[in-house]
Amino acid sequence: PACLPACLPACLPSFLPSFLSLFYSKMKLCPILIASFLSSRASAFTPAPASNNNKAASAFGVTSTKAEISSVPSTEIVDKTLTGIDDGVQHDVFDPLSGDSPALTRNNKSEVWVPQRARPRRNRKSPAVRNMVRENIVTPANFIYPLFIHDETFNQDIASMPGCERHSLDSMIKEVAEAYQFGVKTFVLFPKVPDELKTNLGVEAYNPNGIVHRAIRMIKEKFPEATVCTDVALDPYSDQGHDGVVENGKILNDVTINQLCKQAVSQARAGADVVAPSDMMDGRVGAIRDALDSEGFTDVSILAYTAKYASAYYGPFRDALDSHPGFGDKKTYQQDPANGREALIEAALDAAEGADMLMVKPGMPYLDVIRRLKDNSNLPIAAYHVSGEYAMIKAACERGWLDEKSVVLETLTCFKRAGADIILTYYAKQAAQWMAEDGLF
Repeated sequence: PACLPACLPACLPSFLPSFLSLFYSKMKLCPILIASFLSSRASAFTPAPASNNNKAASAFGVTSTKAEISSVPSTEIVDKTLTGIDDGVQHDVFDPLSGDSPALTRNNKSEVWVPQRARPRRNRKSPAVRNMVRENIVTPANFIYPLFIHDETFNQDIASMPGCERHSLDSMIKEVAEAYQFGVKTFVLFPKVPDELKTNLGVEAYNPNGIVHRAIRMIKEKFPEATVCTDVALDPYSDQGHDGVVENGKILNDVTINQLCKQAVSQARAGADVVAPSDMMDGRVGAIRDALDSEGFTDVSILAYTAKYASAYYGPFRDALDSHPGFGDKKTYQQDPANGREALIEAALDAAEGADMLMVKPGMPYLDVIRRLKDNSNLPIAAYHVSGEYAMIKAACERGWLDEKSVVLETLTCFKRAGADIILTYYAKQAAQWMAEDGLF
């Protein structure tokens, strides 16, 4: 089609029949290419410009003037008998009230009536009724707010996550303060570690003067009632970009757990309230629980990344931490996205090993897994509204395709409806602010 004359669309009515005949007979052009050609001048996403012609053909071939959609509800009284509304129509009209087996009948006022006692719409008839019978309510107390931090004096925007940034530690404190005033009081820290500090063994992960440890102390000093969570995994500290220690391309399970125990204990010593192992090594929850308990940290909770899938939704997060795998992928330790029942195996193991909370990651594409865990465990369930989900909403809203506030609050409610008690979301502060503005909390 690119080689066809630019004027062709203007002369399609006269030229199209012979054009199609030529291509079918001489070039065997398939119908798919014909359809593609006919639509080639239309953008996939850009609406057609408004036409000055206000005429439109009705379903019955009658040209009529389009009526503009009113932004004000009609106050016109509707005659509910609907008597004579089709008088003068020139075509056959089906009457639901007539015949030997009418679809509708009339009530004592001769109004059209569907004789149905149960009408679920009665519980939706007003905001007051809807609020009274609402099954799931999200509050800022349900949120964990992920914060990206780095050891710089400035903030760095994250291009693939508009609205998020790597915070300096001073900026992190300001962000915590702003979220705190809207009722968000739980935070999880993710560090961008300088390349020169990264090693295969990830020893920087348990440096008591490392960025995460200093950040924990700063938050707890300023906001002693805040709950500080930490990520337990080696990927931010690894020169291999993996969650564990690498040998000949293989992730070493038990050696990695040795390093994770050091990391978790060091974070607890710095003041962490919750440690969240995200590495997906087998047996790490039990080992970390024993390590914490042996050092007297019996009150430090474990939020286990129980069902963490080898997902394509993590890209923007890895941009934020500069922690993309140096080779291969993470499919030998993170779960296969095709598997749902497998999450129950992980959940049973994590619960038996001493996990206090179980997480599903990603969130929206895995609502079924959240429900499975909710139905099969008495532990609180967390859902991670991950970076790829966040980025997709941001991109659609920036283009005007979605209303950001409405779609975000609906998304967070969906997590709660699926069974999540806790929601990790980059929208935590913004969502809490929207809730406050609406007088919800």
